[in-house]
This record gives sequence, C-alpha cells and structure tokens, in this order.
Amino acid sequence: MLTMAPSSPLTTTVGSPDQRWPWWPVFPFYPYGQRRTLVRELVPDRIWSFEQLHGVWYVAVPIRMTVVKLSQGLMLYAPVAPTKEVLHKLRLLEERHGAISTIVLPTASGLEHKVQVPAMTRAFPAATLWVADGQWSFPVQLPPSWLGFPASRTKVLGRDDFPHSDQFSWIPLGPLELGLGTFLELACLDHASGTLLVTDALVSIPASVPPIYSLDPTPLLFHARDRGSEPLSDTAENRLKGWKRIILFANYFRPTSISVPGLKFILNEVLISDNRVPRSHFGFYPFHWSADWESQADQLIAGCQRQQGFMLAPVLERLVFVRAKDIFIDWLNNLSTYHEINGLIGAHYDAPLPLKSKQFQHYAETLQQRDWAPSEGSWQTLAAIDDNLIRFGVVAE
Repeated sequence: MLTMAPSSPLTTTVGSPDQRWPWWPVFPFYPYGQRRTLVRELVPDRIWSFEQLHGVWYVAVPIRMTVVKLSQGLMLYAPVAPTKEVLHKLRLLEERHGAISTIVLPTASGLEHKVQVPAMTRAFPAATLWVADGQWSFPVQLPPSWLGFPASRTKVLGRDDFPHSDQFSWIPLGPLELGLGTFLELACLDHASGTLLVTDALVSIPASVPPIYSLDPTPLLFHARDRGSEPLSDTAENRLKGWKRIILFANYFRPTSISVPGLKFILNEVLISDNRVPRSHFGFYPFHWSADWESQADQLIAGCQRQQGFMLAPVLERLVFVRAKDIFIDWLNNLSTYHEINGLIGAHYDAPLPLKSKQFQHYAETLQQRDWAPSEGSWQTLAAIDDNLIRFGVVAE
C-alpha cells in the first residue's frame, strides 16, 4: 500500500539500480542515466506529483508528471522517465485506484516531455496515448510511429475528441507556427478538484529550494561556487545560492550578471588537484558572477510573486511568443472564465499553487501594461538567439 501525506516526500537509496534510465542518450541531459524521483500527494486522494531533475551543465530544474485519479483508474499527464522506481510507485497507486488507462503528452514541442513517452506507453500496454496535435521532430520530420507512439492506441487531442471530457476541460494554447514546428499546449482542468494542469506555459518560481533537490543537491552546490577550485560544500546557504543562480541560467540562458573569465584563469583552477573530481567537472567552471547577481535573481522571483505567483517564463516569452502576445493574452482571459479553478500545477518548478481564476485576468492586464519580450538587460542573449533564427530563416519574422 502506498501512503503519502500531502506534500510529503518518498525517497529511495541514491544511486539505486531502480533509478536507472537507459534511454538517456536519446536526449542526453542531466542527470543522464540516473533519475531520482520525488513522489508527493498534492491533492489528497486525487492528484500526485512525480518529480525528477532535468537540465544542461548542472542547470537542472524540476520536471513533473502529474497523476490524476479518474472515476475509474488513473491518468498520467506529461510523463517523466519511467524508471523501475517510478513504475513501482505507479503500480502501488494502481492497487488503490485502478489501472492507468490514459497517458497524455500535452505539448507538441516540449522535447523534455516527449522523449519519455514511448517507454511509458510500453510499460502500460493497455493505456491509450493522447498527444497534442502537430507533433514534430528535428532535423527530419518523422511519422508518429517512428517517434515511438504506438499507432494502434495513439489518439490526437482535439482531432480525435478529448479523453474523459466529463471530468476534465481541455484548454489549448496555440497552435502557433514557429518555423521549426508547431507550439501547442493543452491545459487540463480537473473539475473534481478545481486544479489546472499546465506544461510549460506557466511557471511558479519559488524563493526557497524545491524539495526535489534533497535527493540530489549537486546542481545547487556546483553553481554556488565562485571559482572552479572551490569544493562542493553542502550547506543551506549554498543550496539557496545555487538555486538562485540556476533560475537565472534557466530563464535567461546568459544573464547580464555572468561573464566568462580568461582561459588561463579557468585552466589554473582545473589544475588545482583538490577539486579534480568528476562531480565538480574536475574544477572546470567557466563563469564569473558580478556583485549584483543575487539582486537580479531576487527581482526575477519577486516579479513572479507580484504577477499572481506565476508567470510566463522569459525564455518562452522571448523565443516562442515574441510575435504572438495576443494569443497568450487571449488564453489567459479564457482561463479566467473557468471560475472553479483554485489551484495550478505546472510541469516545472513549484506546485501546487493556490489561486483563483480571476488572477489569470489580472496577469493578462499586467502584461498589457509592460514591455513585451524586451531585448535589453538579461534578455539580450534570448534576443540574439531570436535574431539569428530569423536571419537563417528558421523562424518567420
């Protein structure tokens, strides 16, 4: 029997074979072949969160699969890597609430969500897979079956109706043609709990370190350093310091508070023998943080809190919705009409977030009054990427 108090973690031994993810080379992001998972009950006896870490160069943020109880059985929304640990805990939920009958890939473009789907569908051969319309692959457009979606039990959200429409409302954001492919995300409103599930479109960035890092604090400790020769020292202060730096990287790629020191300095740090271990990348740390870096992180967090506790991540605003502000605003206003909404669960960062439907309208009004997708300050790197995508004809101007 699986027992979980609301928001209480379930942990297993770090480095266990049950946490092995053999398909990591398909999308070689940290933590590669070892995926630790935190399971929490977010809505008592109704909704559970399966969280892992995901990122590049230790810029690892939480990625979440949400499990929802149906009138009969269970639904998986935005699968994570189905390690033996994950499958074991899903089987325990099945024993209490019935079989997993539905697996949902609610995004057309989120590769970090898409890559886990084939293995998850193989683990539950009786479940129907529902995918967002407009699935695409790069650099070659492959048919869905080549992406690992089983043809005999894959349906398209919207085109083939919607799953469990008596229990959920499915609210699309998009489609938006990006040039490379289509952006489309399906939010899911669970009527029984009033909880809105989203994938990437809205995030809640907390001021404190998310609990998933208790299973693997290495990313926090790596980025808490100011030079490569420093050891990875595990303290509460360093965990928070590392968290604030990670959210700057994850949201802006290269914030203005970052510079790259000279090669001589970097190599000298590598040659200091005390820190030449794999966990610290042998002392290789090509970053220098300016004195005001923490104030920039605090501004990002405070901005999220001022904007109703959630926000559109800067990377999506500047690279996806840069020329589609009205589409995003219309979606927020649409969400505000669902008066039963009382909570938000995203596939990244913090969850659950208590809220009311009117907060979506308030956020839409805030966005109308400020500059959209700016190019100055920490947005410069995102703007340069967008300019290059236009220059090379990858996206339309």
